[in-house]
Amino acid sequence: MRIDEILAGGDEPVFSFEFFPPKTDEGERNLRAALWALRELEPDFVSVTYGAGGSTRGLTLELTKWIKQELGIEAMAHLSCVGTTRDELCVILDGLIEAGIENVLALRGDPPRGETSWTPHPDGLRYSSELAALIASRYPACVGAAAFPEVHPEAVDMASDLRFLKEKVDSGVSFLITQLFFDNDAYFRFVEEARAVGINVPIIPGIMPITDVGQIKRFTGMCGASIPEALLRQLEARAPFPSEVLQLGVSYATLQCAELLARGAPGIHFYTLNRSPATRAILAALRLLRPWVRREVVRVGADGGRVPSD
Repeated sequence: MRIDEILAGGDEPVFSFEFFPPKTDEGERNLRAALWALRELEPDFVSVTYGAGGSTRGLTLELTKWIKQELGIEAMAHLSCVGTTRDELCVILDGLIEAGIENVLALRGDPPRGETSWTPHPDGLRYSSELAALIASRYPACVGAAAFPEVHPEAVDMASDLRFLKEKVDSGVSFLITQLFFDNDAYFRFVEEARAVGINVPIIPGIMPITDVGQIKRFTGMCGASIPEALLRQLEARAPFPSEVLQLGVSYATLQCAELLARGAPGIHFYTLNRSPATRAILAALRLLRPWVRREVVRVGADGGRVPSD
C-alpha cells in the first residue's frame, strides 16, 4: 500500500521504523530477528536506508523485498543519486516495482566514504528533486523525501532550504520525513514555515531515542541537529552509566512523541539504529496513552467530584 494512502486513510497516526543494512552476517541475523519482533506491533511501514555512497544498495533492495513479501509489512526503499547513472536508477526502480514495492524515499545522498564533497555521476542526477521527478513521472510509486527542521547542513539558511524543499514536493513528493531533532518547537516552527511557502504534504517527525551519549553527539554533529542544553547536561551526568542514559533517552523520546502527536503530528518515524527494543517500548506506551485523542479536560472540584475544566 502506498504511504500517501496510509496517511490519508484514517484518524490514527502513522508509525514507522527505519533500519540500515548490516555489514556482517551476524548483524543481518540480528536485524531480521528484530524485524520479526517488530512485526507484532503492526507498524504502518518500515524503511531501509541506502548506505553511504550507495554502498549497501544490493542489501537494501533485498531487505526491502523481504520485509514486504515475507513479513507482510509495508516497506519503503531509500534510493540516492550517488555514483549511479540515470539508466541504473531505472533498473533499480524496475526491480522494486516488480517486487511489489510501492514506496521510495528519494535522496541525493552523501558523498562516498573518504570524499568530502558531493559530485554527481556524469550520467546521473544532481538533486533529489530530479530523482523524485523521475520516479513520479515513470513509476506507480509513492515518493517521499527528507526535511530538516534545523536547516540542511549545506543550506545557506532556512528560506533557501524551504525553496529547495518546495521544488522536491512540486517534483512529485507526497510526504516528508524529518531529520532527527530533540526540540519539538523546532518541528512545529518548521511545519508552520513550510506551510507558509505552499508545502502542504504531511511532514512526519523523525525521532531517535538516545541510547549512547557519544554516539548521539556524533550523529547530531554530522546532520546539523542540536541537543537542548538541559538535556545534554542530564545525559553527560549519566554518561558513565549506560543503563541510566538508556532510561533517560527512552523517557525523553516517549514524552517528545506524546507531545508531537497531541499537537497534531501525523505520526512518528523512529530511527532505530537496528535496535528495536527501545522503539518498540515507546510505541507500546504511545498506543496505550493515545495522546492524539482529544479528551475532555477535567479538574477535581472542592467536593472531590470531577467537573469540566473552564
